Amino acid sequence: AKLSVASLVEATMADEEKPKKPPMVVVPDDFEVDKDAKFTGSVTDYSKWRGFGHIAVDQKGVIPGDTLFVHWKNIQTEDRFPRLYQGLQVEFGVMISREWKGWKKVRSIKAKTVTLPGGSQVNIQDAMDAEKKQFVVSQTARFTGNLKFFDSIRGFGYVTIDDGFQFPEAVPKEIKVEGTEINFGGRPPRNRLESLAVEFGIVKNKKGDAYLAYNMTLPGGVPLKQERLENRQEMTGQKFSGSIAWYNWRQGWGHILPDPSSPLPPVVAQKLEENLIAAQAKAKAEKVPEKLLYFRKSDCEWGEKPEVGKQVTFGLYLDDKGAGACGVTVLEA
Repeated sequence: AKLSVASLVEATMADEEKPKKPPMVVVPDDFEVDKDAKFTGSVTDYSKWRGFGHIAVDQKGVIPGDTLFVHWKNIQTEDRFPRLYQGLQVEFGVMISREWKGWKKVRSIKAKTVTLPGGSQVNIQDAMDAEKKQFVVSQTARFTGNLKFFDSIRGFGYVTIDDGFQFPEAVPKEIKVEGTEINFGGRPPRNRLESLAVEFGIVKNKKGDAYLAYNMTLPGGVPLKQERLENRQEMTGQKFSGSIAWYNWRQGWGHILPDPSSPLPPVVAQKLEENLIAAQAKAKAEKVPEKLLYFRKSDCEWGEKPEVGKQVTFGLYLDDKGAGACGVTVLEA
């Protein structure tokens, strides 16, 4: 009998081993791949909760070992929780990146731009939900409300449903929302969220005795991305250079000192000047503030390890707090 999508995913999750570091395929300095080439293959394993897996490549002999590492960030999808499952046929490109192996950086290869064969997005979550969840009204029914709070550390929050909705069941005014049911666009925020206008569906829990928010987004179906919440606007088309002036690895953020030889756009320079004036008003006498760009670990290219003093290239963005760096790439010494 043909297994459903949900059954295939559940079987894959049941077979997952205890967490371990993903094996890295190291390639020599003279190894090259066609960055525009497309390959096909099937997923051999994928850990939903850890966000990575492997693909067996159909085109034998092109990739060392005929197996590629795949990370959730490279999956092309609109699902709120990007994932693959064992046996899924996919299409992808190949990229070479610099990864840390112990205290040394090495060249490794991994899959990029992972889609279904033919280039369509890997959207499998709706089909899984349709088989497994018990919906109030329907799977496509959407309601609006106010997210009272969401605690990213504890992984849940509560939403108050707006007045005016009529339900076929006694749905309470306030219901719980779990982190896996909030569409963060694949990247959950680290900070606590409060008092946000949202929309969502409603489902029953497994026991059928409580109601939960389902697939929560901002109004209009927009994912709750940190960038969206901060009204981030990325400035495309140019890379700049600088060095990491400070970095807090526990909290995952730091500052970049732009290189004077790589002039910033006037609008960014103005934002940095405003931030500098504000910093000077708060700084201690012995400290001299500098014009620095804020960045998060999530703003670094995947696999990069920020360290103070490292030379970097980066893109720029503007948001409610000023200007920051994104697409940060650490340069080799």
